[in-house]
Amino acid sequence: MKNAFTAIAMSAALGLSGLTGTVQAEPSYEQQVIALTNEHRTAKGCAGLAENSALRTAARGHSKDMAAHDHMSHQGTNGSDPGDRITQAGYPAKKWAENVAFGQPSPKEVVDAWMGSAGHRANILDCGLAEIGVGHVVNAEGVPYWTQNFGTRG
Repeated sequence: MKNAFTAIAMSAALGLSGLTGTVQAEPSYEQQVIALTNEHRTAKGCAGLAENSALRTAARGHSKDMAAHDHMSHQGTNGSDPGDRITQAGYPAKKWAENVAFGQPSPKEVVDAWMGSAGHRANILDCGLAEIGVGHVVNAEGVPYWTQNFGTRG
């Protein structure tokens, strides 16, 4: 009973009285990018993209590399290209695409920037792509770096 009392007391202290069940955390910036990307896709008649952990690993790794080296490019500082990184992460791609960006402070701003660029928009609206992974890393100076990796399994 002590634990129930403690939880009630903490909820009251935080102004959460009357709430029941579990409190859901806000979606991460990466999850928000996926949701916004899928809104654009479904508005154009494409299916939403499913999140894939291997694509997310590749995207996060590339964002981390770009942030660490203050270098935005589809080519990694080790000479890798998106296909190399996606394959190394364990994704069996028949088809892949990548969007990168830096400086946009929010998911909405980065997706808006990609949608304002013909090549990036084409990747987002490619109905032949089925899965996505997003990487968001902020460097020591507070600059966000973003990567979207898209794929269709082979």
